[in-house]
Amino acid sequence: MFLGSSDEMFLGIFIGNFRGTEPSENFEEGVPRYIPTTYSEEMFKNLDFEFVHVDLMGGEHKKEAFLARNPFGQVPAFEDGDLKLFESRAITQYIAHRYEGQGTNLLPADSKNIAQYAIMAIGMQVEAHQFEPVAAKLVSEQVFKLKKGLTTDQAVVAEEEAKLAKVLDVYEARLKEFKYLAGDTFTLTDLHHIPTVKYLLGTPTKKLFTERPRVNEWVAEITKRPASQKILQ
Repeated sequence: MFLGSSDEMFLGIFIGNFRGTEPSENFEEGVPRYIPTTYSEEMFKNLDFEFVHVDLMGGEHKKEAFLARNPFGQVPAFEDGDLKLFESRAITQYIAHRYEGQGTNLLPADSKNIAQYAIMAIGMQVEAHQFEPVAAKLVSEQVFKLKKGLTTDQAVVAEEEAKLAKVLDVYEARLKEFKYLAGDTFTLTDLHHIPTVKYLLGTPTKKLFTERPRVNEWVAEITKRPASQKILQ
């Protein structure tokens, strides 16, 4: 049963029980997006919601009831009344728009300004298609392989770090002009980076962030937010 009173829209967020799971099989794009921790304070905007744990080890995410929420059998899944969504970036965009006037604003300062919104949209696309695929491979090699008792392939790390460095060079130039990637306010563009950045800060790849002054300042800014601190502890 979802939490809340009868006159409110209730949010149900279906998440995995991470213990003993393989992220590459159960999470989007190989890296858990950490909706229940990173995004909770930022995204859920003082709304009533319930986290519903999905037993990944027991295969609950591959059963008919869950597939009705996400046909690909992956977490997270999301319900808001009769609406069902999956894919974490789609979920965050929906909540940011649907509940724009509540809690932390994650849209441009003037969300009706098409130009400002387009800039944020570009940033989200860059995160999804330029930053995340490379960063996820680095996390896989330097975090998840070690957790499984495997050896990091340093050749892969070197290759992917060279790619990530090029992305961060673009970020460095952008951040010389603005405090955040989509302008001078914290938006979904920045939020979507936090889960993977969290992992990389605990690996030798951290140097790619710290050796770029503006990127380093940006990382410090987005990771000092209360919601970010919950997964950095």
